[in-house]
Amino acid sequence: MNDPFNEIERQRKVLTAGEEAEGRLDAWLTSALEGEFSRSRIKSLIEQGAVLLNGKPVTEPKKKIAVGDKVEIELPEPEDPEPKGENIPLDVLYEDDDLIVIAKPAGLVVHPGAGNWTGTLVNALIHHCGRSLSGIGGVRRPGIVHRLDKDTSGVMIVAKNDIAHRHLAEQFADHGRSGPLERAYQAVVWGRPKQLRGTIDAPLGRSGADRTKRAVKREDSEDAREAVTHYEVIERFHEKPDATALASLIECRLETGRTHQIRVHMAHIGNPLIGDPDYSAGFRTKANLLPEPAKSIVNRFPRQALHAYLLVFEHPRTGEVMEFEAPMPEDMQELIGALR
Repeated sequence: MNDPFNEIERQRKVLTAGEEAEGRLDAWLTSALEGEFSRSRIKSLIEQGAVLLNGKPVTEPKKKIAVGDKVEIELPEPEDPEPKGENIPLDVLYEDDDLIVIAKPAGLVVHPGAGNWTGTLVNALIHHCGRSLSGIGGVRRPGIVHRLDKDTSGVMIVAKNDIAHRHLAEQFADHGRSGPLERAYQAVVWGRPKQLRGTIDAPLGRSGADRTKRAVKREDSEDAREAVTHYEVIERFHEKPDATALASLIECRLETGRTHQIRVHMAHIGNPLIGDPDYSAGFRTKANLLPEPAKSIVNRFPRQALHAYLLVFEHPRTGEVMEFEAPMPEDMQELIGALR
C-alpha cells in the first residue's frame, strides 16, 4: 500500500489511469491519490499547470480522463506564509515531522484576526517550525485542527503537513465516537452542580444580544448546533451543611467542540466559571462571601478558570495512541489553594 507521507516527500507522482478511470480529471486524481489532497487542492494544482496529461499541460479540472491516460503531478514548493513568524516562546510537549503538541498559556490568541494580527500561536509556530512545515493547502503554515480560547490554557496539537492535518481534523470531527480522541478540562466554577456527575446536552448558537458570544438555543433554532459536555465534581470549596458550596473544581470532557462550550454550559446549569468575563457577570459579588486571601485572589483573577489538561489522539502516520497532559498553570493553582 502506498505511504502518502512518502509521496509528499517525493513532490512528484506519475499515475496511469486504469479500467476504473472515468469522469473529470480533478475527481479521478483526488481518488487515485487515495485522499492525500482535497479535491479543491487538486483543482488548484491543475489550474496552476502542475499536472500533465499524456505529456501535455492541462489546466482544466473538468477535463475527461480515459483508460490508459498517463497523468503526472508535480507539487510546487509551499509558498511562504502570511502571517510571518515571530520569536514567541513555546512550551513544546512533543514534536516530530508531522505534528507538534504544545501547552498553550492563557493570554495567547491561537490565530491572527481582527485586533490580533501579530503575537499569536500561529506566528510562534511559523517561526519555531520553519522549513519543517511542508505546506497546508500549498502554504507553509501550521494546520490548526482545534482551538482554545485566548484565556484558556492547556494542551493543543497542530499539524505540519496536509495529510496529518486532514487525519487529525477527522478525529476531532468524530469527537472520539469511533476513535481514541479524548479531551478533558479542569475548571473552577461558582457553587456546586446539583449532581456531582452529569451530562449537559444543550444546543448552542450565536447569542442574539452579542454576536461574539454563544447561548443555549432551542433545537429547532436555525443556528442551533449539537453540544454535549460531561462533567464531574472533583473538589468542593467552603461546603455548607446543606451540601451546597461556594465554589467547586470540576472536570469536563467534551463530546462536541463548540465555541465557548464549557463556559456556556456551566453557566446554563447555574455554575459559571470563576473569572469568566462573558458568562459569570451576575456572580461577581459572590467573592464577598469568601474569607481573605481567597476573596482578593478571586476578585483579581484575570481570566476564566479553565485549563485543557488532557489530550489523547491517534498519530496520523504511525497509528499510535498518544496521550499528553499539561500541568495546571500557576494562576489556577493559586486560586484553588486560596479556595481550600
